[in-house]
Amino acid sequence: MASMNQLIAANKRNSWLIMSLMFFVLVILGVAIGLAFTSADPFGGLVGAAIAGVIAFGVSLFGFFGGDSAILSMSDAKEIRHADNPQLFNVVEEMSIAAGLPMPKVYVIDDPSPNAFATGRDPAHASITVTSGLLAKLKRDELQGVVAHEMSHVRNYDIRFAMLMAILVGTIVLVSDAFLRSMSMGGRLRSKGKGGGAAVIVIVIIAALFAIVAPLLARLIQLAVSRQREYLADASGAELTRYPEGLANALEKIAADTEPLDEANRATAHLYIVNPVMRLEGRTGESAWDSHPPIRERIQRLREMK
Repeated sequence: MASMNQLIAANKRNSWLIMSLMFFVLVILGVAIGLAFTSADPFGGLVGAAIAGVIAFGVSLFGFFGGDSAILSMSDAKEIRHADNPQLFNVVEEMSIAAGLPMPKVYVIDDPSPNAFATGRDPAHASITVTSGLLAKLKRDELQGVVAHEMSHVRNYDIRFAMLMAILVGTIVLVSDAFLRSMSMGGRLRSKGKGGGAAVIVIVIIAALFAIVAPLLARLIQLAVSRQREYLADASGAELTRYPEGLANALEKIAADTEPLDEANRATAHLYIVNPVMRLEGRTGESAWDSHPPIRERIQRLREMK
């Protein structure tokens, strides 16, 4: 079996490969839309690609430096100090030392539903967020397992990947939706000379089809990679605690809890250790559209580690 360091290195490489693929999809979408709106003029395709590239770079830059603050604000997470919850701080400190990482900032969401997530652009600018319900309902070794899982997301650079992926997928969706809306509202396309009409129609049809397929393709790629990262974070977290049963028990309690997480939404749900939207909708992780793998399979893998 590959060592954990090899898996983490592969994780980083795959992150950039997938990010590049997403960027490519967005640029090709820009080319198709540019050609559609300039009657198949190659210059229009270049302009479309350039605009898409600038948009992708801009939103990625925003996500890289400000995405974590936006996520924490959206989740109504409040930063706490050691005196506010010494046990939580001690557990986070223990796991940061075990992982060889700087101490992340610690946030709490005042919500009875047990859950947690990590965010940030790199280990030096990371934060770990837990709900008050998690603190109330888990034993210390279970809390340690959850924190180790989230610390593994930090160590494996999943936090950067998840944040930038969400932004690029969202951009692809917005660009596609804007183009399709302009078509449905009767947006007028220029035609150049006789005989150009058929070519323009073909280009428009191709652009419209790609605008429909691109968001679905981007979302499927994002979800497939997200599920693999959850497995890796479980394994990496168990390596940090040397006690996989703690995380396995925590996952059982979180999955069985019936309290809704009011601060979660579809934009942030994929960040949590257990997807709160999936859980409330009764989804099991068997679908390609699920961001997390099946809980029972995650628990089984953890218990087999013993």
